[in-house]
Amino acid sequence: MIVATVCGVAKGSVRGGLLLGLAVVVALAATGVWNPFPGLWDWVDRSQPISEPDVVWQQRVGGTPRSVTIAGDTVVVEQRTRVESRSLATGDKLWERKADWSAVAGGDRDPVVAVGKLLVKGYELLDPTTGATRRRDDDAVAVWTYRNLLLDAHCTDATDCTLSAWDPRGTAPLWTAFLPGVHSGLLADNPGLRGTRRLTATRVDDGVAGPEPAPPLLGFPVDGRVHVVDTATGRVLQNVEPGQDERLSVVGGRMLRIVARSQDGSCYFAISARDPATGQEAWQRAGVNLRTADSAGCVQREDPQGARNVLIGVGPDGREAVIDGYDGRLLWVGEPNARLIAVDDRYAVFRAADKRSVVARELGTDRVLWTRPASGKAGAALTPYAAVVADEKPNRLVAVNPRTGRELAALRTSANALAVGPQGMIIGEGREIGYVRFGATGGGPAPPPGDGGIPGPGGPGSNPDDGGTCGPKRELCPDPADGKDG
Repeated sequence: MIVATVCGVAKGSVRGGLLLGLAVVVALAATGVWNPFPGLWDWVDRSQPISEPDVVWQQRVGGTPRSVTIAGDTVVVEQRTRVESRSLATGDKLWERKADWSAVAGGDRDPVVAVGKLLVKGYELLDPTTGATRRRDDDAVAVWTYRNLLLDAHCTDATDCTLSAWDPRGTAPLWTAFLPGVHSGLLADNPGLRGTRRLTATRVDDGVAGPEPAPPLLGFPVDGRVHVVDTATGRVLQNVEPGQDERLSVVGGRMLRIVARSQDGSCYFAISARDPATGQEAWQRAGVNLRTADSAGCVQREDPQGARNVLIGVGPDGREAVIDGYDGRLLWVGEPNARLIAVDDRYAVFRAADKRSVVARELGTDRVLWTRPASGKAGAALTPYAAVVADEKPNRLVAVNPRTGRELAALRTSANALAVGPQGMIIGEGREIGYVRFGATGGGPAPPPGDGGIPGPGGPGSNPDDGGTCGPKRELCPDPADGKDG
């Protein structure tokens, strides 16, 4: 009985001491003398590093990102119902806005963020650093964003639309063009056009390269026809209806008529490329499968695979090839059992036939640029500043100079590569995102396109001295000799 009483007194004393201590802490916090709770919560909520070596900074965003884009000195994070901007240097949030969709236009020095709401006309262009509205539109039904251009469409009715082109930070349209529709309904940002379909890679976001330069020609599908628009002048060059067995695609300044016919249980393909301005045939190829058709009657439901001005095809012998969309040249033909995993206008990256390495080749030459050990499941993406290789077992993300193969960053991580910029890349896993600076784990950053010997992202037929942004026929750039368009 005595022992029980002593234990009860001891327990009561401990409980009373704890309550007294808690009361003292609460009083100190309330008076501002000392507050341990923010630090305690930060310790409880602290995230584990998402890579090894650690990132420069790591932040938890409001929701799982739908897209992440490096825009100048900021990182724009699109989520389901909001968009936020963060400092590229520190990861600190700069601003947040409610929006159902967002897209970045402009280059490293003049980016803007287009935001809007689903089923509501119009959009706003925001400054990525301050969130201030630079321009507002109340009637547009669709927006297309590029590195050097922004397009929007206004429709008074379903068959009466005006397409306008803007400098990303401009206040007046560069040109306007009439189109008899742009699909139907309200289309938000970057609705599909008739071009190429990018190769994809596990753990590499489809938009990792950010906005691209506008191609010289765009193909707008309207009521079963394709309207070809010159992005330099706004002139509508063609209004074409495909044949029963055809699919139309606009690639490299050409209108492609891709025919797929079913015969003897197989699909037979033929490609005819025409100059939209004259209607004359520029080149043709037969027997190359551009992967536009499924196995059910050779119906073509997909755009051809490729990137910007190049196409990916499969020859009758099963070997993959990269084709110049402008003149039809074979820029690369793979070895048997080699698998192309990334391509742009400059390079091809493929898994070797032995499935033990990835290899980079310069298009149009036999030159091997670099080789890296990799598994048979490795994927890759090419951006203007780095080639990103993702591998598993063990999980790795590696960024290399696309021309030399020099390592820019090598990470042990299960995170995804979300965005690549001139000096580093954003990786993410769930709601966690982090910034990896190039050179922290490898060599220096890759020089920007058109600088330091790396060709820009223009077509293989474009002038290498213009940074690759003038298009296959230099139609986007003035001729310095006479000041006229090329």
